[in-house]
Amino acid sequence: MMKLVIVAIDSFKGCLTSREANLAAAEGILKSTPSARVVQISVSDGGEGWLEAFQSAIGGKRVEVSVYDPLMRPIVSEYLVKDDIAIIEIAKASGLTLLLPEERDPMRTTSYGTGQLVVDAVRRGCRHMVVGLGGSATSDCGIGMIRAIIDAFAKTGTWDDVQALKGVRFTIATDVTNPLCGENGAAHVFAPQKGATPDVVAALDARAMRFAEASARHMGYDRQNEVGAGAAGGLGYAFLQYMNADCRSGIDLLLDAVCFDDLLTTADLVITGEGSADRQTLMGKLPFGILQRALAHQVPVRLIAGRVADRQALLDAGFACVDCINPPDIAIEEAMKPETAQKHISQALSAY
Repeated sequence: MMKLVIVAIDSFKGCLTSREANLAAAEGILKSTPSARVVQISVSDGGEGWLEAFQSAIGGKRVEVSVYDPLMRPIVSEYLVKDDIAIIEIAKASGLTLLLPEERDPMRTTSYGTGQLVVDAVRRGCRHMVVGLGGSATSDCGIGMIRAIIDAFAKTGTWDDVQALKGVRFTIATDVTNPLCGENGAAHVFAPQKGATPDVVAALDARAMRFAEASARHMGYDRQNEVGAGAAGGLGYAFLQYMNADCRSGIDLLLDAVCFDDLLTTADLVITGEGSADRQTLMGKLPFGILQRALAHQVPVRLIAGRVADRQALLDAGFACVDCINPPDIAIEEAMKPETAQKHISQALSAY
């Protein structure tokens, strides 16, 4: 009897896209079981690959727009439009990958370009923005984004005068639960990977607190502690506080878009994966979101990764098996080569 295998592997960051990883897995499966039916689903939790995954799920047209990068240099970015829905990946305008390592400086970087994407989508008639928050180079609490919207739409130069967003609905996609401020906030948890020293972290956190307090006084409510506020250097807070956004799990939004639960009703196996799998995988990361859906339908899930730690914890959580695709003695430089990773994924799945 022909088996249905769902392949939904996250990107191997800096190495393979979700689509490339899925293709390699499907190749391996079909080598050993040519009669299998393999359904490939490009996936993202709101970060890298968000645009590509949603276009694969719902179609739509990519729109190119000139914006400023995190250091206010002109670049060409893009977002996806389907009917009156805009899918925005903030990393396309405000992402860490747009900077060289020596350019990382969250005291200087700005989310202005993300605001320009929002502005363009509104002018195009989009009434629902689905925004993937991940991979940002910024820790500006979304101040840059707000400034870009004010510059485009406000006559008097204040947020109170922005009328263009009336009736526009915002959904932010993130699995980050951190608040905006404090030791678990955006600056302390995420800014160091964006180039912040301990002194800069303290300054960023103080700046975020001042901004949140001023916003709360002016608007009469305070969303700095809501789930998602600390995402993308505080961009989540700006969307929650200023755009009244809904916050959703990125992977849940995407799985709903591809009708994943319907596919699971006839599936025999799900294969997911990521570059590195460990205990943190169980803290809301993409493979864990897929696992939760599959377990509800009693479909086994196999997890593959370029690096595996805490295997027993992953098995205890419900993964049917957990496999490292790489031999133990491989050099990281070799493992990170796309052709090497594709070969190892295919080999690992040739006896799925």
